[in-house]
Amino acid sequence: MKTRVITAAVLIPVLLLILLAAPKIVLALVWGAMLSVAAYELLYRTGLVQHVRLVVYAAVMAFAVSMWSFFGAMHAYAVLGVLVFMAVLFGELMYDHVKITFDKICMCFVAGLLIPMLLSSLVRIQTLKIGRYVILIPFIVAFASDAGAYFVGRALGKHKLAPVISPHKTIEGVAGGMLSAIVCMILYTLIMQFGFKFRVNYLYAILYGLIGSIAGTFGDLCFSVVKRQTGIKDYGTIIPGHGGILDRFDSMTMVGPLMEVFLTLIPVIVG
Repeated sequence: MKTRVITAAVLIPVLLLILLAAPKIVLALVWGAMLSVAAYELLYRTGLVQHVRLVVYAAVMAFAVSMWSFFGAMHAYAVLGVLVFMAVLFGELMYDHVKITFDKICMCFVAGLLIPMLLSSLVRIQTLKIGRYVILIPFIVAFASDAGAYFVGRALGKHKLAPVISPHKTIEGVAGGMLSAIVCMILYTLIMQFGFKFRVNYLYAILYGLIGSIAGTFGDLCFSVVKRQTGIKDYGTIIPGHGGILDRFDSMTMVGPLMEVFLTLIPVIVG
């Protein structure tokens, strides 16, 4: 626990600096590097795909997705990149179809394209006109939900949510996570309204917190079941006390893109 707290104390200011002050391309570069590590974690650390070239292809693609998200993902270039990625992977399959199977190719698509596309929602959110003011929303929802679920679960948790997949998750904890996310979103909108003079919608803020918390819990369970099936405790050790990139940002695979959609369709603040 001590290591976990110290790591958070060091990394949170760095994260805020990248999100709120550094040139926007910094987030795309840093996030792209983290997505490359995540691709490695999901493929190599789990043992699902330990063919080095395939893992490298997926890692490079993951970085590219982050950069495309920053530059607007121009249709022609994005499609060309996906075609090249597909051609390279299937080329490996045809070159050595005994050792490389189709399921491994599919896993590379998930690790190198699908998950990075979902997580790169953070890059796309920051590039919005008021991106600096809304980029914290996915983090507020995900981290507030996690913290609320942890503390309420420890204090009041009695009924297991998914005992085989995630033994420590309780229904009471999930409810606490929802409430925490809603409260933090309301506080955020209050700050935006009275501190920065934005027009806000408190009903939408509640919706962001409620639906976002549910989505985050689902995302967490998605990656927990992969760990159970592959027999690993954590996806990595790159973040001391927290594990790997996917251990820390598993819920963000659902929260990030959901908040991107909400900010487009039902914006909680209007500039």
